[in-house]
Amino acid sequence: MRMLRNADVAMGVRVVRVQDVIDAVLGAYPASLAEEWDTGIGLTCGDPDGVVYGVLLAVDAAEATVDEAVRIDADLLLTHHPLLFRPVQSVAEHTAKGALISRLILAGVAHFAAHTNADAGIGGVNDALAAALGLSELRPLVPSAAGAATGSGRVGRLPAPMRLRDFTAHVAARLPATVSGVRAAGAADRPVSTVAVCGGAGDSLLPAAAAAGADVFVTSDLRHHVVAEFVADPARPAVVDVAHWAGEWPWLAAAAAVLESTFPDLPVTVSGTRTDPWTVHASSRPADG
Repeated sequence: MRMLRNADVAMGVRVVRVQDVIDAVLGAYPASLAEEWDTGIGLTCGDPDGVVYGVLLAVDAAEATVDEAVRIDADLLLTHHPLLFRPVQSVAEHTAKGALISRLILAGVAHFAAHTNADAGIGGVNDALAAALGLSELRPLVPSAAGAATGSGRVGRLPAPMRLRDFTAHVAARLPATVSGVRAAGAADRPVSTVAVCGGAGDSLLPAAAAAGADVFVTSDLRHHVVAEFVADPARPAVVDVAHWAGEWPWLAAAAAVLESTFPDLPVTVSGTRTDPWTVHASSRPADG
């Protein structure tokens, strides 16, 4: 973490510290909105009193984004996914997590994660995904106890109805490209107007999407049998599966806007580095028409 520049002191430039950025993030996405099981939010490494002259936002704290933070001289890497989510016994440098933490510390880069609190919050991951798809009249798919506007997932409406095949192409066009692309389960000609979304793994919300009267549910990390059994009932929504990283990436711009409005002179960069783990795709046959 860099020291305060003497020139900035002389000019009366506002000093932004790691804790100031954390406070701004938690002001927008309160920790109270996080799921009870979520132990990953918060400061992983870095000095809360360290001065911040630049922030990099990314979905993942991965080797590529840590390298990017160092390359652009950022003092803070703010990610959606935690770096240390499950308990670890060692952060030795021969382990993947240990190597990343060591790289961050040696480079003076702090790391902070806003996870399920950013999922549920207003203007968070799910609002950003819904906005990317052009949805309006938004409401939480599963409202939280904290307020009617917060909660898991979102439900909204398209400007005009689409067929499922066209909606699937629409989703692919609106989200960043990934090797795995976008796939759908359901009748290709099914009309779609009301859309439920959940950034990240959302199979637990399939019943909620059906109860909400959605025509389609957009989420990630879906399993074969779960989807097959769900869409076997035509009264239930169709399902669109997107890459986990792609469904959460739109939030970065929203989080950047929070920081830019709070700290107008602080450089904030949204990473375009794809950290989706899938790297190769081969079509087994042409897609159905």
